[in-house]
Amino acid sequence: MKSDSPIHLHPPAILCAAGDDLAAVRDSLFAGRSPGMRTTDAYSPGQPLRLGLVDTSLPEVDFLPAAQRSRNNALMLAAFSRMEARYRRLAAGLPATRIAVVIGTSTSGMFEAESAMRQRVAQGNWPGEFHVLQQELGSPAMMLAGQLGVTGPTYAVSTACTSSAKALITAARLIEADMADLVLAGGVDTMTRFTIAGFSALEAVSPEPCLPFSINRKGINIGEAAALFLLGHEPPPDTPRIGLSGWGESSDGHHISAPEPTGAGAKLAIGAALARADIDARAVGYVNLHGTATRHNDAMESRAMAAFFSDAVPMSSTKPLTGHTLGAAGALEAAICWLTLADEERRLPPQIWDGAPDPDNPPLHLVKTGERAALPLKYALSTSFAFGGSNTALILERMS
Repeated sequence: MKSDSPIHLHPPAILCAAGDDLAAVRDSLFAGRSPGMRTTDAYSPGQPLRLGLVDTSLPEVDFLPAAQRSRNNALMLAAFSRMEARYRRLAAGLPATRIAVVIGTSTSGMFEAESAMRQRVAQGNWPGEFHVLQQELGSPAMMLAGQLGVTGPTYAVSTACTSSAKALITAARLIEADMADLVLAGGVDTMTRFTIAGFSALEAVSPEPCLPFSINRKGINIGEAAALFLLGHEPPPDTPRIGLSGWGESSDGHHISAPEPTGAGAKLAIGAALARADIDARAVGYVNLHGTATRHNDAMESRAMAAFFSDAVPMSSTKPLTGHTLGAAGALEAAICWLTLADEERRLPPQIWDGAPDPDNPPLHLVKTGERAALPLKYALSTSFAFGGSNTALILERMS
């Protein structure tokens, strides 16, 4: 049931292949371009792959404790810097115990760990700057809370590709349970060789631009990103009022890596999100699909969408513009929904693909570049699915 007191989502901070701040990402998103998507073997020597990379300079982390010095945390700090002024205004006067931090990640300091291991194998010693706790999954949340001096609930969520969607859900629950007045929540994941090797072993990566829902798809493009929100009951005075009005989770446990083929778990999550938002599926004006460009996900997700929505509802997977950013994907794609609801021109994020749908899957209305919503948007849905049958659905609402 929808809460009487809205949970507001203040403007997000984003760094990803599509841009290094909110305005840059917005411009790239609606134009269907992405400066950081390119082919490289930097993380897969001898095997060029299409990756979504963050190219902007990141802050130095030498001032952090050794256990927190990682590129992942540098990316998190860069994202926070883009919302720091707003955070300071909202946090002013709040007790430190009433501010929470919840961050989703799956890589944390893995880049530093694998670099250290290469030296260990080659030279027989560990780098002096390496600390085993750099790869601890709670590091981004603990680092951010420590830098801000906040002592409310602080923890990480690591459920693969649903991590940061679950971080936003957790943030909303902390607010509803009166355990926090303000929550910093989102996700961060950075590129590592280990990640690329793992997905390559599953034969799930594509050397070419990914083509979600196409008969010609060859797999995913991995990406890196940070996306961070401020959540609370206080509405923003200077932007459209957009809230997290519904969410749903399920865990069908069908398979360690493959989704449940009928979409049963996905449908449970979507249904729960609609029920919490207290709306009918017909109220949803745009859906940001998980859309990984893998055969099993595309088939499952198409079936789940067809169970709720007509083929007239605009939908798109934005992973061709960002790459699949793993633990950061849920928050990043919620931020894309935020941008879509906030856009006064009613622009929609396009589906960048070859226009050749898989005839074995239910048809979807995939957004064309330049397409606009026929009516002002009030609700947008974002779905995320992960290994082990973890499913999430977020409903964002424009309230003014």
